[in-house]
Amino acid sequence: MSLLTNVMDHSLDEGYAEAAARKQADGSGGMPKTLRAKLGLAGGLVLAALVVTVGAAQARVAAPVVAKEREELIDRIDRETEAADKLKDGVDALRDDVGARQREALKHSGEGDRTELVGVLAGAVAVHGPGVKLVVNDAKDTSVGGDGDARSTSGFSDTGRVRDRDMQRVVNGLWESGAEAVSINGQRLTALSAIRAAGDAILVDNRPLVPPYTVLAVGEGQQLSSRFQNSADGLYLQALEESYDIRTELSVEGDLRLPAAPSVIVRTAQPITETTPATEKGIS
Repeated sequence: MSLLTNVMDHSLDEGYAEAAARKQADGSGGMPKTLRAKLGLAGGLVLAALVVTVGAAQARVAAPVVAKEREELIDRIDRETEAADKLKDGVDALRDDVGARQREALKHSGEGDRTELVGVLAGAVAVHGPGVKLVVNDAKDTSVGGDGDARSTSGFSDTGRVRDRDMQRVVNGLWESGAEAVSINGQRLTALSAIRAAGDAILVDNRPLVPPYTVLAVGEGQQLSSRFQNSADGLYLQALEESYDIRTELSVEGDLRLPAAPSVIVRTAQPITETTPATEKGIS
C-alpha cells in the first residue's frame, strides 16, 4: 500500500520535476521571451491555420463536383444498361421470328420436326422438361493459400473453392448420364461452350459466374440423377464434398426451363450435301 500511496502522491518523477525547475530558473522554458521568437511562433500558427482553412475550402468546393460526376456516371450506366436490355429483347424477338419462318418454310418438305430437334440439341432454342437441379457452392470457410494437391492442376491451390475443372467434370458427367440440355446460372451450354477460369472466377463463354453455381439438366429425372451419382464424375463431386467441404445439393425436378443460348454461330463447319465431292467428305 505504501508503494501505491507514493505513486499517487508523486505522479511526476523527481527527475522530470528537477529538469522543469532548472529550465524555469534558467529562463529557457515556457513561452518565447524575445520579440523575434514571438513573431516566429505567431507566423507559424497563422500559416498552419491558413493551410487548414485552404484544405477545408478546397474539399468543400470539390465535394459537389465529385457528387455530380458520380450521379452522371450512374445515369450513364443506367442508360447503357437500358439500351443493352432493349437490344437483347430485339435479338430475342428476331430469333423467334427467324425460328418461326424456318419452321413454316420446312413444313412442306417434312423437315420441320428434324429442324426443331437440331435446334434443341444445339441449344439454339429454349427447352423445358423434367430433369435434375444441382447446386454446387464453395466451402463455408474458404481460405486463401494452401499447400496444394492434385486439384491444383486447374491453376489454383487448395482454398475450398469450386474450380473451373470441377464444373467441367460436373457438366461432362451430366451429359454422359443422359442430359439433353444443360445450363449453369441461366447460361445455356452448347457444343461451342467453354468453361474457363480468370483468377478465382469461373467463366462460361467468357461470362463470369458467381457462386452458388446452379446447374439445370433436362432429362429423365430420376434415371439421370441415379446415373450421375453412380458415375465417375458424380463420385468425384462426392469426394470434393467429403474432403474439401464443397457444398452440393442434387434434386429431381418435374419441369425445368432452360433459355436458348445467346448466339450459336458456326464459322468453319459446313453441312454435307449430296452434291459434295467425296474428297471434301474425307473419303479417299
